[in-house]
Amino acid sequence: MVRLFGPGLVGFLVFALWVYCVLDVIATDAVLIRNLPKVTWLVIVLIFGPLGSIAWLAVGRPQFAGWRPGDTTPRRPPRRYTGPEDRPDFDKQ
Repeated sequence: MVRLFGPGLVGFLVFALWVYCVLDVIATDAVLIRNLPKVTWLVIVLIFGPLGSIAWLAVGRPQFAGWRPGDTTPRRPPRRYTGPEDRPDFDKQ
């Protein structure tokens, strides 16, 4: 039986996520952080471990930020796919 947070691959991945999020909170500019102050996010990630890390990624990290810790260069938003009926000349066929 695999222990969720014990030794092994899953434990290593959870620890790597936690370290990434701690470094990301520290390196992110305070004015870009969403919903809570920077110190509060750091405490949440440190105390609650994986749950705090997931919360940081979901609701605290700047939107469209790059993947390196503290990277504030924006990623392109997801591409919006459109159908042929969305073209302006669709009715003229």
